[in-house]
Amino acid sequence: QAKECNGVKVPIDTSKPNPNEVEFDNLYLDMNGIIHPCTHPEDKPAPKNEDEMMVAIFEYIDRIFNIVRPRRLLYMAIDGVAPRAKMNQQRSRRFRASKEGMEAAEEKQKIRQEILAKGGFLPPEEVKERFDSNCITPGTEFMDNLAKCLRYYIADRLNSDPGWKNLTVILSDASAPGEGEHKIMDYIRRQRAQPNHDPNTHHCLCGADADLIMLGLATHEPNFTIIREEFKPNKPKPCALCNQMGHEVKDCQGLPREKQGKHDQFADTLPVAEQEFIFIRLCVLREYLERELTMASLPFTFDFERSVDDWVFMCFFVGNDFLPHLPSLEIREGAIDRLVGIYKNVVHKTGGYLTESGFVNLQRVQMIMLAVGEVEDSIFKKRKDDDDNFKRRQKEKRKRLKRDQPAFIPGGQFSPQALGNRCSPQAICNPRQAAFEMRMHERQNSTPSASPNASLSPDGSPALGGGVKRRCEDSDSDPEPEDNIRLWETGWKQRYYKNKFDVDASDEKFRRKVVQSYVEGLCWVLRYYYQGCASWNWYYPFHYAPFASDFEGIADMPSDFEKGSKPFKPLEQLMGVFPAASGNFLPPTWRKLMTDPESSIIDFYPEDFAIDLNGKKYAWQGVALLPFVDERRLRAALEEVYPDLTPEENRRNSLGGDVLFVGKHHPLCDFIVEQYKTKNTEAVDIPPELCHGIQGKLTLNDHAVLPDQVVESPVPMLRDLTQNSAVSISFKDPQFAEDFVFKATVLPGAKKPAPVLKPGDWEKTNNDGRPWRPQLGFNRDRKPVHLDQSAFRTLGHSMPRDRGMPGMYPNAVPLGAYGGPYARPLLGGQQQIPKLLSNLRPQESWRGPTPLFQQAPQRTAGAAPLLAWNRMLQSPNQFQPAQYQGLGPMGYPQRPEDRMDRGRQVGTP
Repeated sequence: QAKECNGVKVPIDTSKPNPNEVEFDNLYLDMNGIIHPCTHPEDKPAPKNEDEMMVAIFEYIDRIFNIVRPRRLLYMAIDGVAPRAKMNQQRSRRFRASKEGMEAAEEKQKIRQEILAKGGFLPPEEVKERFDSNCITPGTEFMDNLAKCLRYYIADRLNSDPGWKNLTVILSDASAPGEGEHKIMDYIRRQRAQPNHDPNTHHCLCGADADLIMLGLATHEPNFTIIREEFKPNKPKPCALCNQMGHEVKDCQGLPREKQGKHDQFADTLPVAEQEFIFIRLCVLREYLERELTMASLPFTFDFERSVDDWVFMCFFVGNDFLPHLPSLEIREGAIDRLVGIYKNVVHKTGGYLTESGFVNLQRVQMIMLAVGEVEDSIFKKRKDDDDNFKRRQKEKRKRLKRDQPAFIPGGQFSPQALGNRCSPQAICNPRQAAFEMRMHERQNSTPSASPNASLSPDGSPALGGGVKRRCEDSDSDPEPEDNIRLWETGWKQRYYKNKFDVDASDEKFRRKVVQSYVEGLCWVLRYYYQGCASWNWYYPFHYAPFASDFEGIADMPSDFEKGSKPFKPLEQLMGVFPAASGNFLPPTWRKLMTDPESSIIDFYPEDFAIDLNGKKYAWQGVALLPFVDERRLRAALEEVYPDLTPEENRRNSLGGDVLFVGKHHPLCDFIVEQYKTKNTEAVDIPPELCHGIQGKLTLNDHAVLPDQVVESPVPMLRDLTQNSAVSISFKDPQFAEDFVFKATVLPGAKKPAPVLKPGDWEKTNNDGRPWRPQLGFNRDRKPVHLDQSAFRTLGHSMPRDRGMPGMYPNAVPLGAYGGPYARPLLGGQQQIPKLLSNLRPQESWRGPTPLFQQAPQRTAGAAPLLAWNRMLQSPNQFQPAQYQGLGPMGYPQRPEDRMDRGRQVGTP
């Protein structure tokens, strides 16, 4: 993390070796996983405008780059136009986001009016336009502006950051068709098929989607790592009405915030801390899978790589972006373990593996699915039993909590304080008044009645009529959705097809059609993961999946797809996935097709739609029952409004490609500049020896970044680049014949990483009951330095006792620990933390070669990654006091008078 000095952030030198004790070659950014949290974050205030959003995106990329420090390639991929199969999910998400956003705004306004009517206190409402996250879709002005900003950002870093000096940067923006992660996979596949590719390249992919794990395994690269944000559930969020912590909008009472101690201004402030990241090492996952999938006595040769492909394929049954999961396979019920168990039992009879390089053997898949079908009935009954047991335990827990709850809890200055709160107790002010207010509050809350069941008349006396029926205290707080399918009862298949498809279960022809579409989907998805998009037009035309027991006779089903299909254009996709409420991102005449009652496609844009919970509890888990878009009707309607597009809209509606950037120190720079000087209009091959073995075609770019030309900043708060030395050019991946098959194998010459797991790692309970925490860095045997007891005593003497913030976060880090907006200056009488370095206890493993952070990085194409296994400091004397002279805590510079007084400040440990 960058340090701050006098309010100025000191940039990190990313040309230095990686502090995580591993060196990466290529970093791939799935940009949509960065754009969303930067534009509408959940755990901090949202940016005020588009310019702030762009700066937030730049800072996020810098943070990832500082951690990973790639040495060869940075590939930034934004989602372009998706295949038709994905558009159905995009359509569902965007319609839901629009509906939920409007409902949330209406509920917030309603609760606000109710609180104000009761005399509650709320801060004035901020007048700002709600950010519609649906604009993060190809073809919008927002995405066009983002591409311009990223081109500026890349040029700026290539000019100024030493870590980018020899880096090749490829930007695939939203104009290039394909999902971001699949554009990345396509690049890796095509480079692997080249003779100059280094089989020991260390890849690092940034993204939070679970399917990235499957995609990484599908590459069969030995060194593949995923970096993602560390997920921390139940993060506290302030109420959207009163901005106080501890409750949601629906529970807001409109009470003024009570003053809570000395640092009251920070009582409802989230701790200032940067997002933490974790690495997922696929080589370690492969070790687990190898132990799990290895089978003895097979009638054919065991091939671990083929079994990994089968495992990836089986995971599709429990859900993916293109197909609904089978009713009997829920991932939280251990569906993957169940499938692996069945697979290991059945594979002896299949005579071979289920898949090969992305192509499915349906005859063998049928045997697996029918084996799942045999246990479907027992799965549904066990699910019902588990659900009933869970509800029973929850009911008992609620009763126990209600029984143990105290009758009265005092508030205000008499409210109970948690043990261990290091804040000094506050003096009691006006206790009589506080006691009177508590009595009045208690009296208002208790309403007298003649009897527990008696109802009251308007004048307050008991009514003569019968009592009002009360809800049973033991009943569940949330009403359960009605389940008409009852999968645990006999006749579940008939009820399922009747309710979900509105056909009789005896309609064999229809069931066969559903199964065939699902089988086509399985083949399409696997091909998409291993070979690229088989068809841009195919999609699964139902909202629900068939049962596993319906997969009879699938061996002879066709699984070929039409060749030569083309993706939608960006504005056409917007018409296919946007609700009418997001029509402002479209040209006026196109927007009218969404709202005009006379429009020929008005039925594609329902204002309201049903959500089928489908056995789930929450709406977000349910199925949005939206009509499927008929491509022919959509294109026919758009033909009439295409002439209304402006030149700018026509440009945004065209499909683009990738752009390659290099700096002046890169070996390829002079070659690219020469292409512009000669104005060569033909595509030329990249000389692989100049670009770490990367191959592809280069063509001149009309809007290129060129040396000695000013790069204008699209963000007003950032400066123009007046001394630019970077250059950009259009890039195209190596092309292959349409029927070419990329082999799903480990490449010759690839070195298997050293095993990481130890015998204890195979046990499920190997952490002695302690919560699991990620290890720091790639070397699990690294011995961290630590403070001994005398050093902790010295810290106790020198650090103020009441530094903790009162309120919600008494144990939060001291203000300024992260160099955040509340960083405080160094106090004159405060002990200097660097003095404590004399108390650091040297470990026996410190003796060794020169530390990695003092060595120059040495990487060549094809060389093994530079790892820092067991590299430690030569001796304790490596830490010279001169390094720290003039520095206070957190790297802040000391004032001269503080340094002069250091000798007089040291306490006796």
